[in-house]
Amino acid sequence: MSSMTTEQRREKLLELVRARGFVAITDLRSELEVSESTIRRDLDSLESSGEVRRTHGGVFYAGGGAATRIFADRRANAWERKRQVARAASELVEDGDTLLLDGGSTTYELARQLVGRPLQIVTNSLPLANLFATNDQVDLVVLGGYVHSRTGVTLGPYANSMLNSLNVQKAFLSIAGADTRGYYNSNLLLVETERAMMQAADQTIIVADSSKFGRSSLARLCQLHEVDAVVSDSGLSRHWQQRLGQAGVRLVLAAPLEQEDDQTEGAGAQTVVE
Repeated sequence: MSSMTTEQRREKLLELVRARGFVAITDLRSELEVSESTIRRDLDSLESSGEVRRTHGGVFYAGGGAATRIFADRRANAWERKRQVARAASELVEDGDTLLLDGGSTTYELARQLVGRPLQIVTNSLPLANLFATNDQVDLVVLGGYVHSRTGVTLGPYANSMLNSLNVQKAFLSIAGADTRGYYNSNLLLVETERAMMQAADQTIIVADSSKFGRSSLARLCQLHEVDAVVSDSGLSRHWQQRLGQAGVRLVLAAPLEQEDDQTEGAGAQTVVE
């Protein structure tokens, strides 16, 4: 194995992780016959491309490939803010929770934060389902229906009908925009499915970076007060913080990632309005 090129070794490493879902660092070192420092450099590269995610003592498959292609056009647009929001939202999840996650780029980042945790997850996102498919810590339910090729999500009456028979504790939904009239998305079928998601959930939590507020989109999902919480980043204006508070929405603002890294685990999100 040690005679392989760097590219060949990383392809082999990714193949092992993809096939097993989780592999210990010690097992990778043994099977690839290289040093631990070499394995860690390889993992740095694969993690930066979104293909794996490291945890204590090992590495999980993080569903690169198709998901990376689907979200490629969005990564340059406020992606650090999406990661901040995702990390703060993950702190609202307790082990053993039953969650519903839609197919937005921010909810995908949230899903990456949740890999390896014991959860029940319902989703209409094929990239997100791929993320958890080999993870034996998660009970996964994938909604059926028409597949929207640009986003890789299932929509329409079949998905909605399936949601009518399910109940989850928390639904995390992404949006394309929010104004004084409510929250919006850009696809009519998607909004219908997200409304069914809200009906299936004890709590509805919007995850959206601050750039989404103050603008509308094609289809209105619901009014501001019809969700339980909003998770956004610290760039959210004081006006919008007050507006959400007046609507009775719990607001959680994420600390910048570099600030979170200096804090203890679990200290990255700050609840601003209850």
